[in-house]
Amino acid sequence: MSELRIGLIGGSGLGEALAAQGDGARRHALDNPFGPPSDVIVETTWDGVTIFLLSRHGPGHLLNPSRVPYRANIYALKTLGCTHVLATGAVGSLREEYKPTDLVIVDQIIDRTLKRDGTFFEKAAVHVEFAEPFDPVLRRIVLDAARESGVGGRGSGESSAPSSDPPPPTPDPQFTVHDRGCYVAMEGPAFSTRAESLMHRLWGGDLIGMTAMPEAKLAREAEMGYALIALVTDYDCWRQKPATEQTESKPDSFLLLKEILGNLKTASDNAMTLVRRTVAMMNQRRDELATSPALRALELGIWSDRTRIPADEVDRLRPLWGKYFATPEPAHEPDDGLRGAGRYRHGDVS
Repeated sequence: MSELRIGLIGGSGLGEALAAQGDGARRHALDNPFGPPSDVIVETTWDGVTIFLLSRHGPGHLLNPSRVPYRANIYALKTLGCTHVLATGAVGSLREEYKPTDLVIVDQIIDRTLKRDGTFFEKAAVHVEFAEPFDPVLRRIVLDAARESGVGGRGSGESSAPSSDPPPPTPDPQFTVHDRGCYVAMEGPAFSTRAESLMHRLWGGDLIGMTAMPEAKLAREAEMGYALIALVTDYDCWRQKPATEQTESKPDSFLLLKEILGNLKTASDNAMTLVRRTVAMMNQRRDELATSPALRALELGIWSDRTRIPADEVDRLRPLWGKYFATPEPAHEPDDGLRGAGRYRHGDVS
């Protein structure tokens, strides 16, 4: 593809680190129909590619997962011309083999969020396919970047679905990258109860986090390829014994939080290494990225009669779906009583 513009969304641990990578670069303070994004978006260049850096939780990490303006963030990246989004986020592990400081290139998701707006399209019926919630083309490049940069890798051994991804690289002591994992997205901001954690394991979840949804779904609606590098910081609480069974006279009630905070810096450093290598490889494989199915997600997804979608709604969301609508009828045409309602002509999908 001739135009490759990458949005990098940094979560806990990596958001501010990413922002620091763009010192002296152009800064975009944007507003849009869904309000302002989490933070100023920093535009810079890595390896000849235009990059837009966004801290998901905002300056000072003030936005909890339920308050992140996901729609504003994705819409802003789309208006800046982003074609692909590479996101990171801290997660807890629901499996022994996903160890703290490991990275996981997530392939599936279970959505348990309850309070978040999960679509851009409120005045039309728009249905995107989401069987593969993370772009397989971009995921393959991330995995290849892990291999070629010499970091270790392995599969989970408990894949949630068949995969056409290449085999994982040979393990290396630097750090480990898992080639797949099922992410359970919970509302938060409190962490799971032990019963919930055990339930998530029974469901087939490998990881537990709070921010991948609706971010991944909105990126699909915005026709941007999206991949997530999950940073494992802890083992959630499923491995802990109930307080009544703990033998210590004074059980540590902050055990989980200490584990997370203790591993976050190392996991973030590992993720930054992989992100930088992935961007360089994306630049080399632009033609492959042009085949990302997400780039045409709305082609058959707009089910509403387009002539009946309000004209102001078409214009409001034009960066997302404008190419699927003809231009407005010329103002000099005879008034048939419909012009004020914003009548649009059908045309070939461009």
